[in-house]
Amino acid sequence: MVIDSCRVCDGDFFEQPLLRYQNMPSAAQNMPDSNSIHLDKGVDLEVCQCFMCGLVQLNTPPVSYYKEVIRASAFSAEMKDFRIKQFEEFIAQYALGDKKIIEIGTGKGEYLALMDGFNVQASGIEYSLEAVEECRLQKLDVHQMYIENDSDEIAGAPYDAFFILNFFEHLPDPNSTLQSLYHNLSDDGIGLIEVPNFDMIIRNNLFSEFIGDHLFYFTKETLARTLERNGFEIVECKEVWYDYIISAVVKKRPQLNVADFQKHQQKITQEINDYISCFGSQNVAIYGAGHQALATIALTNIKNDVKYIIDDADFKQGKYAPATHVPIVGPEKLISEPVKAIIIMAASYSDEVAAKLQQLVNKDVGVSILRDHGIEWVQREI
Repeated sequence: MVIDSCRVCDGDFFEQPLLRYQNMPSAAQNMPDSNSIHLDKGVDLEVCQCFMCGLVQLNTPPVSYYKEVIRASAFSAEMKDFRIKQFEEFIAQYALGDKKIIEIGTGKGEYLALMDGFNVQASGIEYSLEAVEECRLQKLDVHQMYIENDSDEIAGAPYDAFFILNFFEHLPDPNSTLQSLYHNLSDDGIGLIEVPNFDMIIRNNLFSEFIGDHLFYFTKETLARTLERNGFEIVECKEVWYDYIISAVVKKRPQLNVADFQKHQQKITQEINDYISCFGSQNVAIYGAGHQALATIALTNIKNDVKYIIDDADFKQGKYAPATHVPIVGPEKLISEPVKAIIIMAASYSDEVAAKLQQLVNKDVGVSILRDHGIEWVQREI
């Protein structure tokens, strides 16, 4: 089965693949032995790029063992030292002491055992039952699981942090994994994600880096884009381990807090009503039929107190304000049907309008500007 669109954004691939390789190893693990070598056959690989998000990926299905984490590099003494230092800094920098941290794709516990050595509550999930049992022999808290859907719940959630180390690029549905993680984290949850560095692969022309195990080839930009479209903000993104790895720290994107909008609306409403009360209902006009003025009239519920809306655009004149149905007229209406006061709601044009009105209306007509902070008198302050 050939994949013909991006696994992350569903955009189309460029018409021509970036690369075509023939008779390639079908996988990097589960190598044939003398009894199965006659069954082994090479495969053709096409390296494609999404024209919408730019993500480079293979157009082939994942390898048969894609749900399992199989590590050889974890046995390196240098890598072990690197991870110990990295985990220590991660815990300290983001105040994760005694917090709940989960590893996605634990393998046989190579990295989880290092994390478990710090003052944290370390857990993991791993698909391979054999690997899970080996983790449990090490007294590690590991659940047999693979995230299939964005709604999957992880035992022990919510977690304060997670980490995925060189496993994310294997996953055929990274969106579901990230969205599930988002919902299994605490509100201020943090994460560490690492993938092979395609920026470095491009710089060094590493033509031999492509293998069926790795469905995705992330640059800093495309990794950030993938994480951000699934609810995470980038805290830090850098190259590590001789530039072979992109290491990204992310946090959950919070919902914006706009509680002050309602408070400000109440303040502006009170000021407008106080201003109108100085002159009486139907004795006040609004100058400006832009979207902010139309919304303000509706949100402050002053439609029955406003005689008309003045606007210089002739295509608006003779019409009515949407929703509130206040008539919209031209400036000449101030002469034929004068009002006692005018509130200018013309945004960046308000001062220009105020200068014009001071030449157009009598000095006893109240003129004010609705600024962002509230009503500002221009003429005849009471």
